[in-house]
Amino acid sequence: MARSLRKNTYVANYLLNKINNLNMTKEKRIIVTWSRASAIVPAMIGHTIAVHNGKEHLPIFIKNGMINHKLGEFVPTCIFQGHAKKDKKTKKDKKK
Repeated sequence: MARSLRKNTYVANYLLNKINNLNMTKEKRIIVTWSRASAIVPAMIGHTIAVHNGKEHLPIFIKNGMINHKLGEFVPTCIFQGHAKKDKKTKKDKKK
């Protein structure tokens, strides 16, 4: 279910405070967060945010096209290992 229109987009308070402080001092540092549900707002453009994927923090550089998306959309939680190779033994058994 979508978030109510009368509410603003969800951004963790500590994350927004860190970004506002960095914007005031005009610093560029990596911000570490576990909040995958936070939305990307225009104040975050140009910053690098390291988002936790369940195992490690992966850095994301925020661009204009990412606004109103969630931070978790840009950090995959699973790594695709590829499909299993075909088992030749089962094919031989079926032919006989």
